Amino acid sequence: MRLRSAQWYEGQDRNSYIHRAWMRRGVPDDAFTGRPQIAIANTASDLTPCNAHLDEVAASVRNGVYEAGGIPLDLPVVSLGETNVRPTAMLWRNMAAMATEEMLRANPIDGVVLLGGCDKTIPSLLMAAASVDLPAVVVPGGPMLNGTFRGSLLGCGTGVWQLSEEVRAGTLSQEQFLRSESAMIRSRGHCNTMGTASTMALVAEALGTVVPGVAGTPAPDSRLLKSAHHTGRLAVDMVAADRRPGAFLTKGSFHNAIVALAAIGGSTNAVVHLLAIAGRLGIDLTLDDFDRIGSRVPLLVDLQPAGRFLMEDLHRAGGLLAVLREVRDLLDPDALTVTGEPLVTYLDDAPIYDTEVIRTRAEPLVAEGGIAVLRGNLAPDGAVVKPAAASPHLLRHRGRAVVFDSIEDFRARIDDPDLDVDADSVLVLRGCGPKGYPGMPEVSNMPLPRKLLEQGVRDMVRVCDGRMSGTAYGTVVLHVAPEAAAGGPLALVRTGDVIVLDVEARRIDVDVPADELARRTPDKATVDGYAAPRRGWERLYVDHVTQADTGADLDFLTGSSGSEVSRESH
Repeated sequence: MRLRSAQWYEGQDRNSYIHRAWMRRGVPDDAFTGRPQIAIANTASDLTPCNAHLDEVAASVRNGVYEAGGIPLDLPVVSLGETNVRPTAMLWRNMAAMATEEMLRANPIDGVVLLGGCDKTIPSLLMAAASVDLPAVVVPGGPMLNGTFRGSLLGCGTGVWQLSEEVRAGTLSQEQFLRSESAMIRSRGHCNTMGTASTMALVAEALGTVVPGVAGTPAPDSRLLKSAHHTGRLAVDMVAADRRPGAFLTKGSFHNAIVALAAIGGSTNAVVHLLAIAGRLGIDLTLDDFDRIGSRVPLLVDLQPAGRFLMEDLHRAGGLLAVLREVRDLLDPDALTVTGEPLVTYLDDAPIYDTEVIRTRAEPLVAEGGIAVLRGNLAPDGAVVKPAAASPHLLRHRGRAVVFDSIEDFRARIDDPDLDVDADSVLVLRGCGPKGYPGMPEVSNMPLPRKLLEQGVRDMVRVCDGRMSGTAYGTVVLHVAPEAAAGGPLALVRTGDVIVLDVEARRIDVDVPADELARRTPDKATVDGYAAPRRGWERLYVDHVTQADTGADLDFLTGSSGSEVSRESH
C-alpha cells in the first residue's frame, strides 16, 4: 500500500526535495521512505487546565509510534477549556473541529492519535477525524483523583453547584465554601464526576474510537502512559490495515454509545456531540434514537451527580467494560473498535469488583436511566431531560411560568425578594440556544431563587434552550428546539402561562390555545437579548449553526470531505 505521505516525500523533483529537506531536522533518511507519518493531535494548554498534562501523554504516544516503525509528529490543535473560555466553549467546538480537520488534510500524515480531555476537545477531534477520514484513535486524558471535604467525597462541578446553593440558602458559611476550593481539584485531569468530559471519554470508547479498557483511567495513573504507548503502536497498525473511521463506525457503533450513555448516567451534552459526529460520517442518527435505544436502559453507575461516587471509584470497580458486560444483550454485537475487533469481545473478562459503585443488572441504581426526549408545542423539534438527575415528584408537573429573556435578566432578578415565584413555578430562560447566545452555554441548570432556598426548596422545573453541565443535576428541560432566536415557541411564552411537563408521556407544552400562541410576537426585551455579532467567527457561527436536535454543527461542515488534496504548495 502506498502511503498518503508519499505524495509529499516520494520522488526527485523540486517539490519532494523541499518537503523532505525542511523536515529532515535530525530524523534518519528512512523517515521518508515507507514509514507511516503519525500526527499526535494534542489539545494540551495551560489555559485548558484539564488538558495541561497531555504533553506527557503525547511523549508516551510518540515512543509507541517510533517503536512500531512510524514517525510521530506533534500537532498542537485548538484547545477549549470549559471553565475559563467566554462566552462558552461550545461556541468554538465547530471551529476547533474545522481547524483540526484542515490541518490533518493539509499535512503529509497517514494517521492520527487524538489527545483530548476537557468537554469539547474529544468531540471536536472526533468530528475532525470523521470528516477527513484518516486512521484515527483517541487517548482520553483521564479524570482527576477524588476530592474530599469535611470527610466526604467532593466531586468537581457537582460540589460547586451544591455548595454554592447552600451558601445562598444560609446553611454554609462563605469561609467554608472557599475552603472547599482547594480540596476539590487535587490532581491533574478532567472532572471526576460523570460530567461531559468523563462522559465523552467513556462514550468514545463505547463508540469504538478508544482502545477498549483505557477510558476512565485516572490522569495521574501510570497505566494511562502505558496505554498511550500502546495506542501509538496501534496507530501504525491502523495505517497498515487502512482502518479509517468511515470503515468501522456504523449506526451500530452509535447504538452502543447510546446504551453506554444511559448505563453510566452520562451527560446530556453527549446527545449534541454524538449527533454532530454522526453528521460528519453521514450516519442517520436522530434525537429520537436516544430515547428509543437508551431511555429504558438501567442506570448502573452510582456516580455523582446522579449518585455518590467519583471516577476514580468507577475505574477501580471495573470501569466501562464491567458496566457494558451487564447490558451486553442490548449492544450491537457487530460494531467494531479501533483494534478491528468487535466491542463485545472485550466483555468476556470484565468483572465488577465493587457492586456499590457499579450495580448489577438485577439491582440497578435506577431502572430506566437514559435520556428522555420530549416534544410538544413548546419544543416541536424536541428537548431533552435526564430523569436520573431529576426529582421524581417533578417529572409530571404543572406550574406557572416565570420567564427570563436572557441570562443577564435572570441574574438581575432571581434573588429579588419581590419576584413572584413559588416552589411550583417553572423557571423559563430563553435566548441561550446556538444562535441566541451564541454557542448554547451551560446555563440551563438555573440557580433557584434565594427566598425559596431559604424555605428548604432544592429543585424546581426549569426550561431552557441552552445546555446544562454534565456535573449538574435537577429537573431541567434543555436543548429546546427550535430555540427562541430561531423562531421557536419558547420566544412566545409569557410569565403566568402554565407549563405542563409529563416525562412519561414525553411531553412539554405551554397551556395556551394554538390560535393565541400564533398571534403572539416576541417581546422587544427577548429579541434584544439575542446575539448580533458583526464580524468574525461569531458572525459565521450565527449565520450557519444548526439547531440542537441535529448537533449544532455548521450547515456547511456536515458530511465528509476525505483526505485528498489535489494541488501542490509550490
